[in-house]
Amino acid sequence: MKTVLEGNLIFVAIEYLGIFSCGLAGGLAAVRRQFDIMSILLVAWITALGGGIVRDVLLGLVPPVGIADKGSVLATILSGLVVAVAHPEIDRMKWQMIVSDAMAVGAFAVNGTAKALGCGTGGMTAIFLGMATALAGGLLRDVLLNQVPAVIQDKHWYALPSLIGCFLTLVVVRLRERGLYTTQVEMLLELSVVALVVVLRFLSVRFDIVVPGAVERSKAHLPMSDEQIGAAISHMLGGRSDLKVTISSRRSTHRRDGSKKKRPSSQR
Repeated sequence: MKTVLEGNLIFVAIEYLGIFSCGLAGGLAAVRRQFDIMSILLVAWITALGGGIVRDVLLGLVPPVGIADKGSVLATILSGLVVAVAHPEIDRMKWQMIVSDAMAVGAFAVNGTAKALGCGTGGMTAIFLGMATALAGGLLRDVLLNQVPAVIQDKHWYALPSLIGCFLTLVVVRLRERGLYTTQVEMLLELSVVALVVVLRFLSVRFDIVVPGAVERSKAHLPMSDEQIGAAISHMLGGRSDLKVTISSRRSTHRRDGSKKKRPSSQR
């Protein structure tokens, strides 16, 4: 099943460039691990087309595009062969790889979401499948290489732009289905979404903008004292004598009368 953008030459060029770029990135990771040529080709293929395979299998579209589309498969084979020879030069092309990878993420996110919607899925399902199309290839690559996935390790905007792209694609498709504009307008809007994903990813890396993590806290605020918590846990355990419950506090322990007594340093 083809989406609206799959009939647009510009989008097709962006998608093939993204597939080739993802293949280069996957093959380069395999070269760094000193893999043989067959392993390099395998990692390049799974990096570039793994997300589409996951999406199509979940949608029940078999055989998936990752093994059925000759052009896509040949692009990944070519990328693996190129990186096996030109890996020193490719390793130094940092910004070119970042931009082309962002183009791949944007194209895969938009295409994956639109394809899921075309198969009759709900909006939330389509967003998840769009995210899978954009990110699952790199995730599978890192699993094969036994390393922390880049989508988790990279604190810059990576998954966030793809999520934004999937959501905007959902809005664009739904508005077109309601007859607010034509298919040609939808095509232009989806190309704009791809461009937005590229810009967000590029700005994040260029200006070191990261996704915030957990709130930094070192002190817990609880409504009960340590002894009360220990008694509650012991009560939940049913008074079993073979289990001991120990509640530790760095600063003080609470007596039954409510006063505080500092612990000796040896008991901390």
